[in-house]
Amino acid sequence: MRTINRIIFSFLVIFAFGGCQDAEPKLESLIVPTNLNIVTEVADDESGNVTVTATADDAISMHVIFKENADPIVVSPGEPARFQYIQSGEYTQNITVIAYAPGGISSSRTISIDLDVKLLIDPEILKMIAGDGSKRWVWNKEETGHWGADAAFNEQNDGYKAPPNSLKSCAYDDVLIFSYDNNDTYRYQMELGEDNETLLNWAEVQYFFPNANPEQYNDECRDITVTDPKMETDTSFLIFRGEDGELYIQVENSTLSFWSGATVYKILELSDDLLSVRGDHKPILEDIEIAYYHEFRPEDYDPNKDPDFTNLVWEDEFDMAGAPLEANWNYDIGRGSNGWGNNEAQYYTDRSDNVIVEDGLLKITAKKESYEGADYTSARLLTQDKFEFTYGRVDVRAKLPGGGGTWPAIWMLGANFPEVGWPRCGEIDIMEYVGNNPGKVQSAIHTPSSSGATVNVKQTEIQNETTEFHVYSVIWSENKISFLVDNEKFYTYEPEIKNDQTWPFDLDQFLILNVALGGTLGGNIDPNFTESTMEIDYVRVYQ
Repeated sequence: MRTINRIIFSFLVIFAFGGCQDAEPKLESLIVPTNLNIVTEVADDESGNVTVTATADDAISMHVIFKENADPIVVSPGEPARFQYIQSGEYTQNITVIAYAPGGISSSRTISIDLDVKLLIDPEILKMIAGDGSKRWVWNKEETGHWGADAAFNEQNDGYKAPPNSLKSCAYDDVLIFSYDNNDTYRYQMELGEDNETLLNWAEVQYFFPNANPEQYNDECRDITVTDPKMETDTSFLIFRGEDGELYIQVENSTLSFWSGATVYKILELSDDLLSVRGDHKPILEDIEIAYYHEFRPEDYDPNKDPDFTNLVWEDEFDMAGAPLEANWNYDIGRGSNGWGNNEAQYYTDRSDNVIVEDGLLKITAKKESYEGADYTSARLLTQDKFEFTYGRVDVRAKLPGGGGTWPAIWMLGANFPEVGWPRCGEIDIMEYVGNNPGKVQSAIHTPSSSGATVNVKQTEIQNETTEFHVYSVIWSENKISFLVDNEKFYTYEPEIKNDQTWPFDLDQFLILNVALGGTLGGNIDPNFTESTMEIDYVRVYQ
C-alpha cells in the first residue's frame, strides 16, 4: 500500500510541474477612462445642496470630492452623488471627480460651481451653543462618562464610560469655539494645545498616517493639521433636525476634539451649561460601527453657579400712591388659626393704617392697638391667584422694621396649598428677620421632610437692616434654591435625593409680604413697642 501511495504522489508531482511549464503569463491591457462628463445641480433654495452626476467611457466607479481634504463620495457611473455645503455666504467651490477603470487606472477633472448658501439655526438653540456671539466649550472631564464608546446598534452607551480625567492631556487642551455674526455665518474653531496635537482614535490613526502601527485601544496624540488628508481647525458648523426628528450638529471636515472619524453628531442634550453628543463611525481597524460619546461644558462653567434668570416677567415698583395695585395683590385678613399657625399676636387688615403705597414705597406697618379682639394689627399681602410661577429669581429691595417681637418676612408658598396643605405645598422663605435678634437675617425651606423648626435654614449677618435698604433675593431652579443678600449668596438648598418629601418645588408658587408680631419665631414683644414699618422699594421676578 505504501508503494502505491508513493507512485501516485510521484505521478501527481510530475503532472503538476508539467502543467506549469505549459502556462504563459499574459498582461491585460490597461484602459484609461475617457470622455469624463460632469453634470451638477445646485439647489436654488439657499440650502447648499448640490448633486453631481458623472459618466465616463470604460469607468467602473466615480469618486466625487466636494471639498478639499474631504473624503470622496463613491458612486457608480451615472449615479448621483449628493452633498450639502454648510458655510453660509456667496462663494465659488471646486469639485473634483475621479473616474476609475479596471486595474485602478484613473482620469480626473475639476470644475467650479457658484454657491449662495443661507442656513439658519433656531435662535434659542444658537444662543445655547454660541452664547451672544461666541462661546467656548471644554471637556466635562470631572464627570464619569464624559467620553465613551459602544457598539452603534445600541441606543445608549452600555459600553465604556471614561472615568474623570482619564483621557490623554492633549484632548483636554482642546477648546471648541462656536460663533456667529449678523450675516448668519456660523463658525467653528478648535483651539489646540501644545504642538497642535489632538487625540486620535487608535483605530483611525492610519487614516492620517498610513504606515503607522497603532497599539490596540491606545489612542494617540497627533498633529493632524498638516497631514494629507488633514483636519480643519477653522471651519463652519450647522445644527439641523434629521429625518428622525432629532437634532444633529455637523462640523465641516473637522471634529469635536477626539477624532473618531465622525463629523456629524447626534445631540443628546444641549443647554446653556451642557453639550452632549454621539458620533457614529466605523474606524479603519474596527469590525463594526462604533458610537462615540462626548460631553462638554462651557470653559467658564462653575457647578455651583446658579442659572442666570434675566427676563423680567413681573414687577411692582410701587410708584402709584394709595392702596397697593389690586391687579397684583390680595390680602389675608384676621388672625388665622392659632395665630396663623405660629401663635402670632397681630390681626391682619387691609386698612391704609397698616398698608399703603406712598413716596414710591410699599409700607407695611405693625401697630399696637386694640382691634377685633387683638392687641396688635399689621398686614399680609400675597399674589395668590394673581401671579404664580415656577423657577426664577426674585429680588426685593426692602428696609426692615425693628423692635422686640417684630417678625417681618418675604416668602413664597406653593400655589397648591388649598389642595394639599402645608408643608406638602412647599415653602420658600426668602428673608425672615427677628427684631429680638438684630444684625442677622435668615432664609429657610419647609418641606414634608423638615418643617416648622426646619433644619434647612441659615442665618447671615447684616448691618443697618432697619435704617438702610438691602436687596433680598432667591434663585429657584429645577435642581436647587439659593438665597442672597445684596447679591451675595449665603445659603443653597440642594438635597441629594429629590422626591415629594424633600422637593415639592416643581410647581407654581406665589409671593407673600408681611410683618408679624410675637409667635414662635418673633418671640416676646417689647412692652414699649408702638409701631414699626417695613418699607419695600420694589419686587421683581425674572425667568
